[in-house]
Amino acid sequence: MASIFVPAVITIIHAMKAAFKLLSMVMLLTGLTVVAVAQDFICTTNNGTITILYYSGSDTAVVIPNTIDGMPVVGLKSVFFGNVNLTSVTIPNSITNIGDYAFNTCVLLTSVYFKGNAPTLGSSVYTSATHATNYYLPGTTGWGATFGGRPAVLWNPRVQTSGAGFGVRTNRFGFNLASTNNLVVVVEVCTNLNSAVWQPVQTNTLTGGAAYFSDPQWTNFPRRFYRLAMP
Repeated sequence: MASIFVPAVITIIHAMKAAFKLLSMVMLLTGLTVVAVAQDFICTTNNGTITILYYSGSDTAVVIPNTIDGMPVVGLKSVFFGNVNLTSVTIPNSITNIGDYAFNTCVLLTSVYFKGNAPTLGSSVYTSATHATNYYLPGTTGWGATFGGRPAVLWNPRVQTSGAGFGVRTNRFGFNLASTNNLVVVVEVCTNLNSAVWQPVQTNTLTGGAAYFSDPQWTNFPRRFYRLAMP
């Protein structure tokens, strides 16, 4: 029978996770500053703000909320430490600091999407997350060629309004997208800009820096508006 070697570090990580969950439950019961788990996040409060300590869910693509219980989320601690299934994270513009080991050992993490300025970083944030790339929006500040030792890339998709691909075609409305190579772009739609409720309709990976979007449902609406968004 073949033997399987389980590295000690993995065992330690899982033990730390179990201990952390137990400690959080004790703190909840004793009335300390840990709030109830919300949206799979264990958090602390400080002067009306939220810092997320740990993600207890199982999603591989995680979106950090701007607010929890009406309070802004401003910080992340070792939220995803040892999460070997995580592939992408979207971080809102409310986040100002990311603590030690936040993405440590996230070996499948490929994309971290930042919607605001570059936050302050702790130590060993991306250790062993060797496939991670940071994406940031135009007009935000504090970014360089790298962030936390990982590449930082401007998220800059553009709709090509010239050429044969733009506009109404047989049974569809469509346009070409151009950007940095392999950027992931979500096309969202709404029907009323005065009270817009944006809904995602297609996620595109711009392989080679280009992709084509088409909407065969456009004829079902008197008007239809489009925008590009991060995942």
